[in-house]
Amino acid sequence: MDKTRTTNMLLLVIVIPIIFYLLKVLSFIFIPLVFSMFIALLFLPLMRFLGKKKVPKKVSIVIVIIIILAGLKVGGELVKLSSRQILATDSTFLLKAQTKINDLVYNMDVFFGVEPVPDRNLKLTRFFKKDAVFSKFGSTFSIVSKFLTSLLMTTFFVVLWLGESINIQKLLNKTLLKKKHTSIKTFRKIEKDLIKFIKVKFLVSFLTGVGTGLACYFFDVSFPIFWGLFAFLINFVQMVGSFISVILLSIFAFVELDPSSTLLFFILSITGVQVLFGAILEPIFMGKSFSINIITVLVMLMFWGFIWGIPGLIMAIPITVFLKIIFEQFPSTKGLASLISGSGH
Repeated sequence: MDKTRTTNMLLLVIVIPIIFYLLKVLSFIFIPLVFSMFIALLFLPLMRFLGKKKVPKKVSIVIVIIIILAGLKVGGELVKLSSRQILATDSTFLLKAQTKINDLVYNMDVFFGVEPVPDRNLKLTRFFKKDAVFSKFGSTFSIVSKFLTSLLMTTFFVVLWLGESINIQKLLNKTLLKKKHTSIKTFRKIEKDLIKFIKVKFLVSFLTGVGTGLACYFFDVSFPIFWGLFAFLINFVQMVGSFISVILLSIFAFVELDPSSTLLFFILSITGVQVLFGAILEPIFMGKSFSINIITVLVMLMFWGFIWGIPGLIMAIPITVFLKIIFEQFPSTKGLASLISGSGH
C-alpha cells in the first residue's frame, strides 16, 4: 500500500510539471479553448430556452454567434471612437505633460538636494514628441493579427461546445468525475455557479467602465471613452485591475488637471467607483460561495499570468472557481476547497 502511494506521488510530481509545460507551450490552443468554454457556458441557458421553443440547434448556434458578433461590433466601434479622439489630439496635452513632469522632477531634485540635469528637458521633449510615441507601436499589426487568430479559434470552439461536438459534461465524466449521478449534479453546479460568476463580473466591469468614463467626462479629463473601456477590460483582472486603473488614471489626471481640490475630487470619484462596484456590490452579488482567499487570488494571478500572460490574468479567477467547485465534490479534496475560500471547517 505504501509503495503504491509513493509511486502515485512520484508520478504526480513528474506529470504536473509536464502538464504546466504543455499548457504554456500550447497556449495558442488552450487559451481559445478555455475562453470558449466559459462563453459556451454563458450561452447554454439561451440554447436550452431556444431548444424548448423547438428552434433547431443550428439556428440556435447562429443566433448565439450573431449576439457575440454584435457585442464585438459595439466594442470595435467604441475602440474606433476612442482612437479617433486620441489621434485628433494636438500636441497641447504632450507639451503640458512635459512641463508637469519637468516641474515634478525639478521639485524632487530640489527636495533631495540633487543637482538638476541641464538636458533633461531635451530628453523629455524627444520622448513626448507625437511621432516618437506612435513609432513605438511598430508591432501593432502582429498583435492585431494574433488577436484576430485567437478570436476566430475561440468562435470555432464556441460552435463546437454549443453544437456538443465537444461535450463539457462528458469531458468531466471521463476525466475528473467518475460516478455518473455525482457528475450530473456537479456539472449543473459548475454550470450554474460559473454562469452567475461571469454575469456578475461582466455587469460589475460594465458599470465600473461607465462610472469611470462619466467621471472623466464631468471632470473634463481627456479620452473618457478610452478610459471607460480600459476600466471595463482591466476590471476582469481580479483585485489588481482596480489598482492599475486608479493609479494610471490618477497620473494622467495629474497632467490634465491643476493640483487642487479638483484633482483630489476626481481621484476620490474614480476610487469611489472602484470601491462601490468592486468591493461592495460585487461580493454582495456573488455571495459567500464565491469567496476566495486574497492570497489564493494573488497566487493564481501570478501563476496563470506567467503561463498565459494577459489572458491568464483574466481567466485566473474563473479557473479557480471551477477548481474550487470540483474540489468540493470529493471528501479527499474538500480541504483544498476550504483553503481556496479561506474558510475552515
